[in-house]
Amino acid sequence: MGPYYTVDILDRLPDDGNRYEVVHGELLVTPAPRALHQEVVGRLYEGLRGYLRGHPVGHAFASPADIRWDRTTGVQPDLFVVPLSAARTMDWRAMRDLLLVIEVVSPSTARADRFPKRRRYQEAGVPCYWIVDPDRRSIEVWTPTAITPVIEQLRARWTPEGTTEAFEVDVEELFRPV
Repeated sequence: MGPYYTVDILDRLPDDGNRYEVVHGELLVTPAPRALHQEVVGRLYEGLRGYLRGHPVGHAFASPADIRWDRTTGVQPDLFVVPLSAARTMDWRAMRDLLLVIEVVSPSTARADRFPKRRRYQEAGVPCYWIVDPDRRSIEVWTPTAITPVIEQLRARWTPEGTTEAFEVDVEELFRPV
């Protein structure tokens, strides 16, 4: 068993192009993302920002970020939405109540996104967690109590509390060629 990491140790790691995160003391290191990953993140971010302009229940951010719930967890979700009150602080420490988290998996992040990070988001009570898989052309939708995800291959929806209209993603359109 390796060392037990904290966010204090995380803060001292080098700025070398890798993404460093810690979940329950486990260090997660991932290289710079693929171009496909960045394209999908960009499309989702653009859609989310547009949706939230019309349904102002929160504000969307894209990684890099610094979300911490305790000394043994510091994550950087690809995309996430926080309540407007937290977003207006412009202080990562105030952004703990995540309304939606989206991780776009790649071969180097799939294990971390599907296991330790997913479990931690569930423990934190994140109402909706999407694992977007460009290789499988699908979106896994997780809720805090889910044992298995709902797999969406046509359309994924997120309906935040306080709204009646969902943010919808057409899966085929999301993965269309450039």
